[in-house]
Amino acid sequence: MSRVAKIVASVAAALAAAVGVSACGSQGIAVAKSSPYYQGAVIFLDHCSGCHTLSVVGAEGSATSVQNRLRTNAPNFNARAESVQNVLFALANGGFSGQVMPENIVVGAQAQAVAKFLAHYAGREAPKTPTLPQAPS
Repeated sequence: MSRVAKIVASVAAALAAAVGVSACGSQGIAVAKSSPYYQGAVIFLDHCSGCHTLSVVGAEGSATSVQNRLRTNAPNFNARAESVQNVLFALANGGFSGQVMPENIVVGAQAQAVAKFLAHYAGREAPKTPTLPQAPS
């Protein structure tokens, strides 16, 4: 193989590897662009997916096991439901007690969009636990 052919082959292999690595773990946003939650999904993916997991946006930032968990691994929103109020509190205050999360990572309308998005989609894959029926009042 000539020197030029080797260089071309090496560059092609490097480009293929770069494309493959950039696609790892990015399943994409499974929220319709016409959805009122789409903007929140985009903001969550851009600002929160490094530490949180939520399959609807292809985010895989949470630890999957206690043994390999880091301080920066945050809640898995596939299994943890959230309210708008709790999300807004966490965004403004850097999470809850003892967590490593930047304060005000998103603010204003962006924070509202993320909070509404998470309140709608978080916890959808949580295991259903049986409960006793409430006694009538």
